[in-house]
Parts: sequence; structure tokens; C-alpha cells
Amino acid sequence: MAIDITKELLALQDLAYKEYTGKVNPAVPQEKVIGIRIPKLRQLAKMLLKEAKQADKSEPTQVKSFFADLPHKYFEENLLHAILFSEMHDFDQLIEAVERFLPYVEDWGTCDTISPKIFAQHTKELEPLAFKWLKDSHPYTIRFGICVFMSYFLGDLFKPDQADAIAAIRSDEYYVNMMTAWYFATALAFNYDEAVPYLQTQHLDDWTHNKAIQKAVESRRITPEQKVYLKSLRIPAKKSIGSK
Repeated sequence: MAIDITKELLALQDLAYKEYTGKVNPAVPQEKVIGIRIPKLRQLAKMLLKEAKQADKSEPTQVKSFFADLPHKYFEENLLHAILFSEMHDFDQLIEAVERFLPYVEDWGTCDTISPKIFAQHTKELEPLAFKWLKDSHPYTIRFGICVFMSYFLGDLFKPDQADAIAAIRSDEYYVNMMTAWYFATALAFNYDEAVPYLQTQHLDDWTHNKAIQKAVESRRITPEQKVYLKSLRIPAKKSIGSK
């Protein structure tokens, strides 16, 4: 028997967690939040994938139908969608599904949950796609592109043109700028010598520059000596006209 995904989601509702979700992800309207903890969503994803494996191949599976049913009504449907991506094994089909979904992503929680396991095995094909996502007009597609570079291209796969492209982003969107700061803070942890010049030469806007330093200083991967130096690179807040 086919699983009614929406019915299953509503049965997992936790009202206390619904309130918590509203606080940590205020971009999501409360009426779209069911209130479900991530482990419960992962369990449902496993059930759906198991059903898909057992399904008659001549019939569309629940997962395929769910992927096609956009936009979703609930925040947790978007999270489930993102979790299911993580189990896809065909890279081309995955990218087609991801690119169809990205325009409907309207919050950081959904965006950051898209983390397919096979991305790490396809960095050559993934890199030009990530550059393309950085240039998109949709803020959460841009955020996703930055997240891809942060998750899969630091360390040995770091390239200056990747950091250049991210440093060049100018946005009025808080969640884009926060991800840029997160990227550079993480780059400082894995590629300190290559990343620190972006702060020394102030390649970022002031807010993102200082936020990157803040997040880097909070990291256990940054040495105490590096933290002292990074603090010296902070850009002082500009005084408003008429202030003393």
C-alpha cells in the first residue's frame, strides 16, 4: 500500500518543536511548520526509499511523485525532499532533481539539508554547477552554491577562483552573507594561508568580513595565535553622522 506522505508527516507532529522551529528559522511562516524533529524525518525517508525499492517498476514510486509535487505545502515536506536527495545514486538524475527543487527553497534550513552523499565522488562535474549557482538570482540557490564549495572544495580541492567568486558576491540577503562568512571562516580552518589574504585586503563587505572573523575565532580548528591576528583584522564599526 502506498504511503500517504502528508498524513505520515502530520502524525509525527511535535508542537513544542514547532515553536522551536519558528524561533530558529523565522523565515518560514508558522502555518507552514508542522513541527517534526530531523531524526523522525530521516526515519520516514528510509521507509519511503524501502517502499520505492519494492515497488512495481512500471508504476511511479511515491518518492518520484513527491519530487514532482512542487511547491510543497509544508516546511517539513521541503526538508524531507532535501533528505531524500542524499540517497540518490545517479549523479545526472540528482542534479536534474536538485535544480528543479532549488527555486522553491525559501529558507536556510531546507537549503543546508541538501547534502547528497555522491557529491564527493563527482567534484569535477559539480564544480562548474556550483559556479553557476553562485550567479543565480535566487538567494537560496546562491547560498547553496557557496555551501557546496564549503562542503566539498576546501582542503586539497581549494582553488583561488572559487574563493574569488564567493568574495565577489554582494547581496542584501542576510542568509547569503552569513553563508559567505561561514565559507571564509571554514576556509581559514582548512586553507589558512590561502584564505587570510581575503581579510587582509578586505575583499568582503564590512559585515561579512567581521562575521567571518567572528566565526573563525569561535572555531577550535584555528590556533590561538591565528585568532589573535584575525581579531586585529576586524573593521571598526563606522560612526553614524552626528555621533560622538
